[in-house]
Amino acid sequence: MTDSPTEPFEHAEHAEHVAHSGDRFLMQVSVTIAILAVVAATVGSLETIETAATIGDKNAAVLVQNKATDNWNFYQAKSIKKNMYDIAAAAGGPGADGFKAQAQRYGADEQELLAKGQELERETDAKLLDSERHERRHHLLTVAVTFLHVAIAVATISIIMRGQRWPWRASIGLGILGSLLAAYAYL
Repeated sequence: MTDSPTEPFEHAEHAEHVAHSGDRFLMQVSVTIAILAVVAATVGSLETIETAATIGDKNAAVLVQNKATDNWNFYQAKSIKKNMYDIAAAAGGPGADGFKAQAQRYGADEQELLAKGQELERETDAKLLDSERHERRHHLLTVAVTFLHVAIAVATISIIMRGQRWPWRASIGLGILGSLLAAYAYL
């Protein structure tokens, strides 16, 4: 991202000064700088979006994991109650049939909670995978926008050096590299 909200205006001002000089090559360099600035701003915005998505998915994963933990705790409580009623039913006596019925009811609840817990675990894993995908994109976009910013700086050297072409060509190469890296982030 740009460090200053006025950076695009500064590029436009430099381009205006060059336009008044009448040098066609310097005008090409200025247009290149303006294009690189627009691409860098776009990639920087995408980087910000990916950062927010990373954080959002990690938060969602934590919330789902909390639900899963609560569910597993409830599952364990039902399992303990089921086992207690199984033991009481196995001991026999006048309430054995009632204890057996209670154990079966808790067993059914236990199976529902098991399925729900497994589903919540899968949902947590999916959110974490999404977060990792966004984080990978964020890192690639960070490098891409850095290449684009360096390209802008190198293109400016062409203007400072009064028409030297090698910095301009290098800036185009860096700009292409940064753009390709940004595109690669979404493959």
